[in-house]
Amino acid sequence: MPILIFFLLLFTTSSLAVQSSYEILDRANALYKEGKFKQAILLYRKAESRGADPTATSFNIANSYFQTEQYAQAAAAYRKAVDYSNGKFAPALFNMASVYYRLRQYPECIAAYHRALKLDPNNTAGWLYLGEAYSKTGDKVGALKAIEKAYSQDKEDISIVYQLSEANIAMDDFDRAVAVIREGYSAHPEEVDFLVYLGDVNRLNKNYEASAGAYREALSARPDDVQTMYKLADVLVEDGKNFVAMDILGNIMEIQPGFSDAAIFLGNLAFDARFFDRSEMAYEAAAKAGNEESVFGFKNLAYEARMQKQNDEATRYLEKAKKYFPNDLTIEAEILDLKGE
Repeated sequence: MPILIFFLLLFTTSSLAVQSSYEILDRANALYKEGKFKQAILLYRKAESRGADPTATSFNIANSYFQTEQYAQAAAAYRKAVDYSNGKFAPALFNMASVYYRLRQYPECIAAYHRALKLDPNNTAGWLYLGEAYSKTGDKVGALKAIEKAYSQDKEDISIVYQLSEANIAMDDFDRAVAVIREGYSAHPEEVDFLVYLGDVNRLNKNYEASAGAYREALSARPDDVQTMYKLADVLVEDGKNFVAMDILGNIMEIQPGFSDAAIFLGNLAFDARFFDRSEMAYEAAAKAGNEESVFGFKNLAYEARMQKQNDEATRYLEKAKKYFPNDLTIEAEILDLKGE
């Protein structure tokens, strides 16, 4: 989770009469920028003892501790900054919440974000981080409300569309998730991935027809997107439309012959349909791409031929597998077994 660390504030003493505190702060800030955080902490403390603003020094000390991953010390220093400001310094509250998150103190994190967001309710990132903290506690309702708030403030942020959809899916509200994705796509028609995601969401909801429709809609914009084509083939199989899926997988192989997972998928479907020639061609394409799963395909073809008393054909399948995977001893063992019959 990204921390809501603000840039180092160049606070000065409230009274320029105490010139030494200003000079010390300036040196401390320079050390911070150079990454010398331990030295910076010492000077911030010295500046505070000389009259520098304690809210500023505590905040900068906390930032320094954060940079050295001393999160417990950072949290304590942020609390001091909050106390010195009478709870009115929002950056310290936001950062303190982020540190609590790092420390996995999620209830404290949530409380700090709520305090910060009362001071700065338009902080979209703060609402999103609050949503993440709620998720860690298993509070799906709290997470959804926080992300809805962020979405209401910035509907143009594509990432928030995805986060809000996921929050609704966690609540089993697929209709709202789909509506949010559609809203996002209407606002950003160039974001074709929204359609692919819509297919994924509908598939998760076992609405296979709508899922396939979304994938096809995405393919109308990106016709050679083999990954989306693969998703479409997969959901069609789940919907019992194996023959349509085989045609799509065949198209994938024409576009990208080296897509070995698609070749294996096609080979398996063709085998189940008893289209052994097509199955063999697909397994060989996968073998050429180095996919060892093709060996199992060839063995299945060999077994089927053996059951039909076609030992020569069975041997041919195994010899083809051996051609691509000569070091696979199991293939040789099956060939010897066949010859022994």
